[in-house]
Amino acid sequence: MPRIVSTAILGISALLLGAGLAFAEANLDPMEALRARPAGSNPLDPMTALSASASSAKEAEAGNADFEGLPDGPGAEETYYQCVACHSTEIIKQQRVTDLRWDELWDWMAKSQGMVEPDEETKAVILAYLKQHFSSER
Repeated sequence: MPRIVSTAILGISALLLGAGLAFAEANLDPMEALRARPAGSNPLDPMTALSASASSAKEAEAGNADFEGLPDGPGAEETYYQCVACHSTEIIKQQRVTDLRWDELWDWMAKSQGMVEPDEETKAVILAYLKQHFSSER
């Protein structure tokens, strides 16, 4: 009988340990956190990526075809070549986050995703471009 009890205890322990690991919190991926949220669900939440409405002037602009639809302006070329090394311009064009959130996303991409950072001047140009064209603050 003791063997059955100890086997049952070991089995229950393994089950509980496995369940605990399944619920353990992994590193938060900020883009994953946005995936299931409806656009505009909370305009005060900087984590909410808002899609531009069909009637917005930004969407009405076709953007520069050479840069996959990114709006023309200072920093468009630098932004294009920096960003498409890892993802399409579509992920950029759908963003409507705060200026501070752009800084946080930049740090996350560099530290957690292995993005190669350009020199400080180019970084400033790219962040200024992103904040000008894809910020919830404008």
